[in-house]
Amino acid sequence: MKLKTFLIGCLGGFFAFSSCTESTKVKDYSAYVNPFIGTGGHGHTFPGSVVPHGMIQPSPDTRIDGWDACSGYYYADSTINGFSHTHVSGTGCCDYGDVLLMPTTGTQEYTITDSQSQQLPYASSFSHSNETAEPGYYAVFLDRYQVKAELTATKRGALHRYTFPESKEAGFILDLDYSLQRQTNSEMEIEVISDTEIIGHKKTTYWAFDQYINFYAKFSKPFTHTLITDSVTMDDGKRLPVCKVLLQFNTHKDEQVLVKVGVSAVDTEGARKNVETEIPDWNFDRIRTNARADWNRYLSKIDITTADENDKTIFYTSLYHTAISPNLFTDMDGRYLGMDLTVHQGDTINPIYTVFSLWDTFRALHPLMTIIDPELNNQFVNSLIKKHQEGGIFPMWELASNYTGTMIGYHAVPVIVDAYVKGYRNFDIREAYKASLRAAEYDTNGIKCPALVLPHLMPKAKYYKNTIGYIPCDRENESVAKALEYAYDDWCISVFAEAMGDSEVQTKYARLAKAYEFYFDKSTRFMRGLDSKGEWRTPFNPRASTHRTDDYCEGTAWQWTWFVPHDVDGLINLMGGKEPFIEKLDSLFTADSSLEGEATSADISGLIGQYAHGNEPSHHIIHLYNYADAPWRTQELVDSVYKSQYSNRVDGLSGNEDCGQMSAWYILNSMGFYQVCPGKPVYSIGRPAFDKVVINLPGDKKFSIYVKNNAKSHKYIQSVSLNGKALTTPFFSHEDLVRGGVMEIEMSSQPTRWGIQ
Repeated sequence: MKLKTFLIGCLGGFFAFSSCTESTKVKDYSAYVNPFIGTGGHGHTFPGSVVPHGMIQPSPDTRIDGWDACSGYYYADSTINGFSHTHVSGTGCCDYGDVLLMPTTGTQEYTITDSQSQQLPYASSFSHSNETAEPGYYAVFLDRYQVKAELTATKRGALHRYTFPESKEAGFILDLDYSLQRQTNSEMEIEVISDTEIIGHKKTTYWAFDQYINFYAKFSKPFTHTLITDSVTMDDGKRLPVCKVLLQFNTHKDEQVLVKVGVSAVDTEGARKNVETEIPDWNFDRIRTNARADWNRYLSKIDITTADENDKTIFYTSLYHTAISPNLFTDMDGRYLGMDLTVHQGDTINPIYTVFSLWDTFRALHPLMTIIDPELNNQFVNSLIKKHQEGGIFPMWELASNYTGTMIGYHAVPVIVDAYVKGYRNFDIREAYKASLRAAEYDTNGIKCPALVLPHLMPKAKYYKNTIGYIPCDRENESVAKALEYAYDDWCISVFAEAMGDSEVQTKYARLAKAYEFYFDKSTRFMRGLDSKGEWRTPFNPRASTHRTDDYCEGTAWQWTWFVPHDVDGLINLMGGKEPFIEKLDSLFTADSSLEGEATSADISGLIGQYAHGNEPSHHIIHLYNYADAPWRTQELVDSVYKSQYSNRVDGLSGNEDCGQMSAWYILNSMGFYQVCPGKPVYSIGRPAFDKVVINLPGDKKFSIYVKNNAKSHKYIQSVSLNGKALTTPFFSHEDLVRGGVMEIEMSSQPTRWGIQ
């Protein structure tokens, strides 16, 4: 199966660009984005139309159930169920898939009885040769109905355009009871308010226990309709509520019918205002042009120079993926649904965002934002503080103003502390500090979440680490992973406390930050589980994995032993010094890649030895060589990751995209550096991928990186200078970067002693 290339010309001149070089305004960076990257393998991305951080994500759904249905679309599928309006990008858990719309011709089949089928009765076959995806636009030809479907979007509204054949039985099916993974529909209402308008409301219970969606849809052509609001008996005997509307009209050959759809978590009036304000007419091409312009503005934050067109596509697609989420959650009138599941009146200047995959994104996505868009990252910080105020605590993984309790740690803290130490402080600092302390303590009072979520959102592990000093593996699941992440998060709090002049709290949390030492077993040189008697868990196998029910989290001892980003020197000392540390680190990348156990975690992917690039706990590890006087190893391993873990193919991501984290790792590293420890504003230099990078900073400043003697075979650094001054260590500061300037890196085909302290 050959993937269409997206590097041809400038898309015919649709945008009036004469070439892909500099235009009079903004270059067409979007020409180098391939939205199909990650839609195969287990990347879990979607190809539909969206604008940066938009509220709405109209996209095709090709399957309903299973891990690879997380975004609704999987490239290996050959049928489309329809186009729903809410999707998550690259997650390992599934939700959304709301308000499905499908054009039809002929008899409208809608009754489903097979609870196992991935295809709805009205699904259509399609061919990838008749499918196009680009930033802000998606199109496909539906073979069954002989209809061309096109989608574009604004921040809060979607605009569909369907080109029909001649038919006396043309129409649409608007399916409200549909959702990905067949979620429980707790509430459903649908109303046809005119012969061109439909409104509806739904509440679903799934990953997000109380996910509300309201919609308003307006059609450019009047219709007759049939409401289907009964129930259906499935083949397993279960009766499910149905809520659909069947629309009918006649069409002549190549007649275009357009549909506007707005969504809101507040109410249907909010949904109507959202779409009518942003899409006041039926000018599809204008909305498409504006969406692409929005993307070009975002993508223009970084310019790269390279002769490798595939590398350029990988880079700009990665940058594209970093702006899918978090998603706008404030309506045009400033209202939004809070974590207390009540409507709040906010404002559109300081909007609230949703979809915070913090266990993933604190590592690279948010640090990247502090470079290319610190003002937007500040809005994310304010959103997290609001969520604490409304719900009682910072979220771990928030979706549609729901605490999901998914993953571990309290990583809103490093997001906020990293912004603070970099000088971005346009938020209520005292409230953020108070919220950070609240997140680190074991206190189940005052948290507004479902009872089933509470023990995950506020695990007993916090009680143990704060009272007895460690987390017993026979009392708490994933004890080692939680302990290591808590130690890091507590270190961040100690930094925050010091900035606040709170010496007592600083001392306490600096001590808690050292708790990682309890879990290091010198006999095996791995982080291991300790039981309530203070004894190592046995038997012990560093390759063993039992997904989400062992001492680690989506990983093994091989991957988790290295999670001490705040105290690498301390970890080096535990291992006996730099040489033993390097030997142990080398063994990570050369060990047998096999995993052992009856339920190994599918998230442990992208393996190089036992290094697992396809999941987040490994993402900082390669740069640890820089702390142990072996920077050439960082350089060659970063290079190997470029070659083995990222490509311009549908399976071009080695693991879940995870809301931009997998791509943010690539963006930072391909520019030549990575932040090992958010909260410590220092960048570790790796292996730059391009001949030149220009980061277009706020305030019209630029940070330029020139790479001399660059080639695929030249993966080692010969020398580095910053603003004409030689760098002798493989680190530089955030302040160095954001003040603007020039870094020059000279490459070599052989390892050198540059950067050895």
